[in-house]
Amino acid sequence: MEAAAFDARVPQPEGEENLIEAAKQIVKALGSGKNLTDDARKILADLGTQLSTINIISEDKDGDIGELEAQLDAIQEKIANWEADQSMIWDSGPDEAGEYMNATLEAQRLIERLENFCPGGGGGDDAGRRDLLRRAHDVLQMAMARLEQEFTHLLVQNQLPFERDNVASFRSSEDDGLDFNSFVSNGDDLEDPSNRDSSVSRSWEELTIDMVHPDAIPDLRDIAELMFVSGYGHECSQAYITVRRDALDECLFILEMEKLSIEDVLKLEWGSLNSKIKKWIRALKQFVRVYLASESFLSEQIFGQLEQSSWSVYFIEASKGSMLQLLNFGEAISIGPHKPEKLFPILDMYETISAMIPDLDSLYASGAGSCVRTDCHELQRRLGDSVRAAFLEFENAIATSTSTIAFAGGGIHHLTRYVMNYLNTLTDYQESLNYLLKDHNRQNAVVMSPDLAPSTRQEDDASGEPAADDYATMALHFRSVTSILECNLDDKSRLYRDPSLQHVFMMNNVHYMAQKVKNSAALRHVFKDEWIRKRNWKFQQHAMSYERATWSSVLSLLKDEGNSHPGSVSKAQLRDRLKNFYVAFEDVYRTQTSWIIPDAQLREDLRISTSLKVIQAYRMFIGRHTNSIGDRHVRYSADDLQNYLLDLYEGSQKSLHNPHRR
Repeated sequence: MEAAAFDARVPQPEGEENLIEAAKQIVKALGSGKNLTDDARKILADLGTQLSTINIISEDKDGDIGELEAQLDAIQEKIANWEADQSMIWDSGPDEAGEYMNATLEAQRLIERLENFCPGGGGGDDAGRRDLLRRAHDVLQMAMARLEQEFTHLLVQNQLPFERDNVASFRSSEDDGLDFNSFVSNGDDLEDPSNRDSSVSRSWEELTIDMVHPDAIPDLRDIAELMFVSGYGHECSQAYITVRRDALDECLFILEMEKLSIEDVLKLEWGSLNSKIKKWIRALKQFVRVYLASESFLSEQIFGQLEQSSWSVYFIEASKGSMLQLLNFGEAISIGPHKPEKLFPILDMYETISAMIPDLDSLYASGAGSCVRTDCHELQRRLGDSVRAAFLEFENAIATSTSTIAFAGGGIHHLTRYVMNYLNTLTDYQESLNYLLKDHNRQNAVVMSPDLAPSTRQEDDASGEPAADDYATMALHFRSVTSILECNLDDKSRLYRDPSLQHVFMMNNVHYMAQKVKNSAALRHVFKDEWIRKRNWKFQQHAMSYERATWSSVLSLLKDEGNSHPGSVSKAQLRDRLKNFYVAFEDVYRTQTSWIIPDAQLREDLRISTSLKVIQAYRMFIGRHTNSIGDRHVRYSADDLQNYLLDLYEGSQKSLHNPHRR
């Protein structure tokens, strides 16, 4: 373009305003050139925008200050009128709310205009504009205070009620779980833990619910955006944090989580404490995967699109107190006494916090949430330590369990029931126990369990079972526990004066251990069939020892001495031997009817084995010497004796002083 032609199209500048206008026309003319690069066009476009802004400011500077003041007066009057009205603006409907938002936005824009051209010093109009700017800030501050109230009101009024059973997968009865006393009293009726339903595991994104009515979200978002743009983001976020913190505290109250200090928790009786642990487990699952997840989503809905905000920080600040309340209860449990009965509740707590940690790490991923993440991982570690301590205390309790009085009737000792049912229930925690007990006292476990000795390893190899070194950690400790139990039972058997009853006691208890493992798929997987075979051999050995100790001396009265024949023994001797047999049999009957063999099959097997020996010997004796003895000296028939043997091991003492025929 020639210079002469350019000069003809552009008016000559006269004053500042004409100079700006001329510059704009030059930029426009240059921008229309076809040979300009894209970068050049962008530079010229930016320059044009800046010149337009300068022109607007110039116009404002030259504009009537009275016009700006009139505009501010109108805005102030609108806001003051609403301020005088005590009712909430958003309760009056969307039109009223929209007008108030527009008035506030006008105040915010007026401040921007005034701030654009107020110089650093001077007087006259500049001083007037500064006064207007101060007034405008006061009006905006008044509007922001009201918006903060409206924001709080909307949050509170539209909060949806918390429900304890909001999600079906978290429904749970307070009575769910195992009663510690059932390990002894009703332990045989406990179902196999391997068949118990596992907790529903779902990602927290799938469980979000509406914490605030969805219709209120757009209004809350609009208020937040205006407050943040106007420089009042802190006030808005603090209002949000305060309301939602109280809401989450209410949530914990509905979930029946009391605010207890560590000292309060440590003072609780076991029954009350166990109930609170169950509530804690249920509350933590629902609080984290439902309410915290939903709370995080709410914060993102309201603040997520604002560049000036950090919505995750507001969520963290709102929820941190409630989360720490839950963690403090867990910490109190972890530092309490590590009694064996606490192992299952603590294991449940450990597995619950372990399952929640991925969700918590995600919810508190930002730097502001590091303290919560750290406390969660620390609680997991503490509870893990408590599990180990409680398990070792369980082993120690078995080893140190002493008695001064023999267990009545030689039945299954309550310690045996307790230990085997305890182990059976522990199999439901196999993954956790394998991890927590790994390499913990491993060598001691091997030494304490004769089943894990080198000779046993060779037998296992021959039987096709895995070697001891390949057993899971839990298997090592479980075998150690049963070995400790057997040693303890052996000590308790010595409290019986009668060797026969010692063997009955050991037979009953070892048989119970074998059957408990055999009938539980979970225990059988841990102990393996070789362990069961060895226990079967042991209780059978005790059964044989019982028969020898009880009946050998009795049956010896029915045996002919040496090579004697019927004619070589006098009738008196035969009658005395038969009489002594009856006395011995009646003594066994009177004594052993009070003994008990709880397992029906074991009881029947022992009766059959005993009957074969006793009845056969009796029939042979009577058959050989019937002529010498005479009918009047035969007190019982073989059938009588066989029927009497059926009374043995029933746990109800009887006497044969008044014999009866059946």
